[in-house]
Parts: sequence; structure tokens; C-alpha cells
Amino acid sequence: MRKALILALAVLTAAAAFAGGKKETQGGSGEIKVGFIYDASIHDQGFSEAHDKGRLALEKLGYKTAYVENVAENADCEKAIRDLIDQGCNVIYTTSFGYMDWTLKVAEEFPNIKFAHCSGYKRAANMSTFYAKIYQAWYLSGIAAGYKTKSGKLGYVAAFPIPEVIRHIDAWALGAQSVNPNITVDVIWANTWNDPSVERQAATELLNRGCDVITHHQSTAASLLAGAEKGASAVGYAASTPDIAGYLTAPMFNWEAFYVEDVEAVKAGVWSSRAYWKGLEAKAVSLDALTAANDGRTAAAIRAAQDKITSGAFDPFTGPIADQTGAVKIPAGVTPGDDELWNLGWFVKGINGIIQ
Repeated sequence: MRKALILALAVLTAAAAFAGGKKETQGGSGEIKVGFIYDASIHDQGFSEAHDKGRLALEKLGYKTAYVENVAENADCEKAIRDLIDQGCNVIYTTSFGYMDWTLKVAEEFPNIKFAHCSGYKRAANMSTFYAKIYQAWYLSGIAAGYKTKSGKLGYVAAFPIPEVIRHIDAWALGAQSVNPNITVDVIWANTWNDPSVERQAATELLNRGCDVITHHQSTAASLLAGAEKGASAVGYAASTPDIAGYLTAPMFNWEAFYVEDVEAVKAGVWSSRAYWKGLEAKAVSLDALTAANDGRTAAAIRAAQDKITSGAFDPFTGPIADQTGAVKIPAGVTPGDDELWNLGWFVKGINGIIQ
């Protein structure tokens, strides 16, 4: 299943266009220079902007940084990596799923440079992978959506059918169903990380189906804006947008938690390749502040759930959990390990959609 999904993503992303945009900034002196590659603008109000906040945290500590934005998930990634190396970067982070193989290719050629790829699964002696357990915050935001919906129908504008996205859709549904087990979630695959017109069209279709709370997995706020136009409520993703009408909250990445830890390890000479995946307990993720548009019961329910997750007493995927067919996939009291969650490839009961 995973190989088929990855193959599908590779085909879809191969046609993406390169938009350039190299920038170098100076955060201080020292031997370490850190490079970043983003698939969208650092002002995208989403995923890339969240990563760039981590870069800025490094600059505040005195590290030199450089970045390239709007890089497509194809051979342009390799070119961008080599450009950063030419600029003197000796620690490089690539921040989109489709960059994985290009990052590995260059890492094998430059063993003295440290690399890390976001959301992937391939590693080398000088290349880590990193992600955050944002599914925990998705679950919390699902509680907000569950209390807000009147129709009992939520809508999700999904990116690509890969485990990362599937896991987040499931967590959002489970959070909402913790409030009302009869809540359903309609999913439309936009097959893009960053295409406002496609995202808006998908969101509009979900709204026309009767979904009164929507969310998305892209770098733009197009889905939220579509919802605002129709008077719906919305949960954002990776960016705080309380100025958009109907905005409730959003799962948030705090990438500085990883970047600072990782670069400090390089500086201390104790860096080693690893698979970083931390969550609320490490403050690697959080939930954006709740707006006044939320139901009055939401804050207390989220606070209670967050405390349990942070302490390790509960995980959003603790069973019993059934799939779309009603078959129990996770038995009562069982919490899957990281490997199982990382490779999740099925929808929970109550989700209307097909994993293509």
C-alpha cells in the first residue's frame, strides 16, 4: 500500500514548476551555516511559514542561515540543495515530502554535511528524518469542530493519499467523534500542497454537501476563505488566521523545538542520524488559541484531552477503533506503536472517502 501511495505522489509532483527565490540572511558568526528548502513562500500562512519560524529561531541564537523558497518536488530540489552547499551551508533541512530522494542523493555525495528531511522515511549516516506528532493537535482541533457542527458533517480538503495525511484525517475525525460518535467527515483529495484555486473548489463542494465545519492540509488559507464566504466554520492548518470569519483554531507546528535541538547537537559534536518524531510532551506541536467562535464547552474538553495526551495517559489512536467497514483495527486499550502509526493507511469509521 505504502509503495503504491508513494509512487502515486511521485507522479503527481513530478509536474510541479520551479519558482526559485534564493535568500541568504546573517544571524551571527560561527562555523555552522544552516540551509532550508521550502516548497512554498515563507509567507504562505501555512507549512513553509511555520518552518521559517524555526529558521528565525536559529538566527536569534546567532547562527547563519540561508533558504530557497518555492522549490518544486522534482530535480529542482537537487539544484537548490547544491546551491545551498555552494553558499557554504553545512547543515541542510528539506521540508517537503517529495524532496526525500533528492536529499538522499546529495547526502550520499557529501558525507561531511548534515542533512534532515521532513516527513520522509529514508535515512543515511549523515541524513536524519524529522516530523512532529501533529496528529495530537489534529485530535484536539477535532474536539472544537465536533462541538461546533450543527449538521454533524465535517469536510476535509486533503492533500495526497499518504500516511501522513491519512493519519491527520483520522485523528481529526476521532477528536470530533469523542464529542459525538455519529459525526462524519467527507474527504476530497485535492492532490496538491499549494494550489488555492483547486483547494477553494474542493472546499466549495464540501460545503455544498452540507459540511458546516471544514479544514484542509495545504499551505494556503483558500479552503477557510471559501468557508467564510458561505458562513461556515473552519479549522486551519499550521498557521493562525483568526482574522478569517468562522475560524476556530488550528493544529500548529513548533519546528524550532527540533531545529534548535538538532543544530545544537551539531555544534556540540554529538549529532547522529535519527528519526525525530515528538509531540505535545516536547512542545513540538500545539493548538492555536481558541477564538470566540467556539462552542462554550470546547476549552475545558480540549484542556482535559491535552493533559492526558501530554502525560502519556492517552493517545488519540488508543482503541477500540474501527475502520470504515466497522471492523475493529485497534482493540480496546491498545495503542499502536510509532511504526504502525507512521505507516497508517486506512480511514476510521465515519469517514466518507476513498484512499486512492
